[in-house]
Amino acid sequence: MTISLYNTLTRRTEAFAPLDPNRVTMYVCGPTVYNYIHIGNARPPVVFDVLASLLRRHFPKLVYARNITDVDDKINNAAASAGVPITEITGRYAQAYRDDIAKLGVAPPDVEPHATAHIAEIITMIQRLIASGHAYHAEGHVLFQVSSYPEYGALSGRDPDELIAGARVEVAPYKREPGDFVLWKPSDETLPGWDSPWGRGRPGWHIECSAMSEAHLGDTIDIHAGGVDLTFPHHENEIAQSVCAHGGKPFARYWLHNGMLTYEGRKMSKSLGNVLQLHELLTQHSGEALRLMLLRGHYRQPLDWSDAALTQSVRTLDGWYGALRDMADVLPGAFVVPQAVEAALCDDLNTPQALAELSQLADAARRATGDERIAAKAALLGGGALLGLLQQEPEAWFQQGKPGDAVDAAMVEALLEERRAARAGKDFARSDAIRDQLKALGITIEDGAQGTRWSVVKA
Repeated sequence: MTISLYNTLTRRTEAFAPLDPNRVTMYVCGPTVYNYIHIGNARPPVVFDVLASLLRRHFPKLVYARNITDVDDKINNAAASAGVPITEITGRYAQAYRDDIAKLGVAPPDVEPHATAHIAEIITMIQRLIASGHAYHAEGHVLFQVSSYPEYGALSGRDPDELIAGARVEVAPYKREPGDFVLWKPSDETLPGWDSPWGRGRPGWHIECSAMSEAHLGDTIDIHAGGVDLTFPHHENEIAQSVCAHGGKPFARYWLHNGMLTYEGRKMSKSLGNVLQLHELLTQHSGEALRLMLLRGHYRQPLDWSDAALTQSVRTLDGWYGALRDMADVLPGAFVVPQAVEAALCDDLNTPQALAELSQLADAARRATGDERIAAKAALLGGGALLGLLQQEPEAWFQQGKPGDAVDAAMVEALLEERRAARAGKDFARSDAIRDQLKALGITIEDGAQGTRWSVVKA
């Protein structure tokens, strides 16, 4: 089954054919670690986690790199405001990022390069750009000369002059041209800095990713991915400096960009007060429900976030886990990824279609009888696994409250045992009182052929 991906660079959907089928390379832009990320920042790691799983099914080896930007002016400002060393800020929020996206079911990348660990590689790349006439040193800064790369603007599909006019480009006297961007900038004693041929300083943001990608994946990589907001200037600049540093070799062969998140139809903005921190959301909602929310729209399209949609994600998972709960007596054997789910993901990572197929598999599992239940359960679990869903025991799903809330399972079971005794003794008033007591605690109970089961109301 061929994987097809929409390539931002060529503006068409193409069959994915890696340079080396035995070593597929993918680089996804990671966080700048100065604060907790918002839910929109969580979309790339979730979406491209699914792509990584798909690629690992089709090729013997994937080298997946997702970087940590740990030198940046936003980090400097955060550290200064808190009165702490830079490393305290970067260490705290890099770990928070890892912990939070792990709760979304995101697997760690194969490589997690940090910008500060690649200063030597960054300096070497800048030196090559100066030597080849694509960069210049001016007043302690080193800048890339955009006019030296005729293909600049190809990724975003716009004329360089229009790009520069429409962007917030810093106008500085040391620039030869307004669109030239910084590769290295000076640092005084109050800022982090490293010795270089151009004096003590620190790298610009764009050069960091080019150097880290080169160090771990090579001059030309198969896939570069990130949010659509990075297309210009970040990814445009990455292409220019990487191609020029590598003697004209292509930088990335396939460019993938996910759409932005809105909140109930409006752009997320600090001024509107509707920016949702992932760290905070995870204290109120299941990570699996948040993951499902981020996958329910096609990755290239904008995704609208709403409380109602999140509630629906919980209800959907209730239904799928309910089907698995009803098959607790079935041993499924090895998981089988259904062809329809895989075909949807091979079609430019069509997660809405894959989720629709998963719903059909859950319906089929509910209808299955006899030996059919074995294959039905294996298919539902296998389809869920490829999407990073349905990875916990059904009873664990139903019996968990809000993250951080302790559910006293022993107490619930004791009350249910008391209720069973009351029903056996035909003390239905006591039985109903216990049901009401549990309901007041946010616990629903269900009497069925398999006995009495309980669930925590999540939303």
